Amino acid sequence: MKPAKIAVIAVAAVAAIGLALVVRAMGSGGQPTAVATAAPVDTRPMAQVLVAAKDLAPGQRLTDADLAWKEWAVDEVNPAFITDGSVPIPTAAEPDPAAEEPKPKGAVATVTRAATNLATGGAKADYVGSVVREPILAGEPIIARKIVRAGDSGYMAAYLEPGMRAMSISIAVDTAAGGFILPGDRVDVVLTRETNFGNVGATEGDRAKFSSATVLQNIKVLAIDQSTRAGDDAQTVVGATATLEVAPTDAEVLALAKAEGELSLSLRSYADTGGPSGRASAPARQQQPSAVRIYRGGAPEVVVVQ
Repeated sequence: MKPAKIAVIAVAAVAAIGLALVVRAMGSGGQPTAVATAAPVDTRPMAQVLVAAKDLAPGQRLTDADLAWKEWAVDEVNPAFITDGSVPIPTAAEPDPAAEEPKPKGAVATVTRAATNLATGGAKADYVGSVVREPILAGEPIIARKIVRAGDSGYMAAYLEPGMRAMSISIAVDTAAGGFILPGDRVDVVLTRETNFGNVGATEGDRAKFSSATVLQNIKVLAIDQSTRAGDDAQTVVGATATLEVAPTDAEVLALAKAEGELSLSLRSYADTGGPSGRASAPARQQQPSAVRIYRGGAPEVVVVQ
């Protein structure tokens, strides 16, 4: 074979081998790209944590719209967080399994929790009506340290509006609208007192005279006895004391009125709660009539001077 033909065959063989390597490299280059685009899937168990649905300020009373459930990885849930109880949350000190009562699991737990929530409103309903003690940002878990639940110590101080005071007065069924005054209602405070007590010239046979006047108007009732919230179906609350929310100067007026006579609460309509609150525009004190004894021909005569 001639040297020229041998050279041509060698060049062709090298070209064929090189083409084969290029095709092989092109065929296997797309596989790593497909693997790299796959998103990781979080398979950790998740719990439902109670969080703030919006920014909450101190003194704000929580409503259902202020709270929401948010999924949270179980291994990142702080024991101080409030959960719906659907997933067990590990604590720092594991309890003794022998001392625990058996709890339903799986589908039985789901049905049991649903029945409990239907009857009681669930864990979320337990915190509706609580008062915020410290600022809570939207999405931040609700913890016991930052709220005050009804019945807890410090609830009344947290529930009071800034700058207001809580003051109690004695009441009875006949002085509190028959018990139809509930916590959260608005009332007027009416003072009834004797006007001719200790007047000069009055005798034992003189008939006692009384006057009534509204001393405070549109006052919020904070509690009846120690109840700050009436029951769901309660229409009346009968108690011996009513705690009212008043301004500092109005507290002085109320204390003086308590010493002067008997106080009654007049229930206001919901349509009349938008007016001014505090000391009544009409003066509580009315000019007291004075009695003067005049002797005419030796016969005494009592004359009342207005």
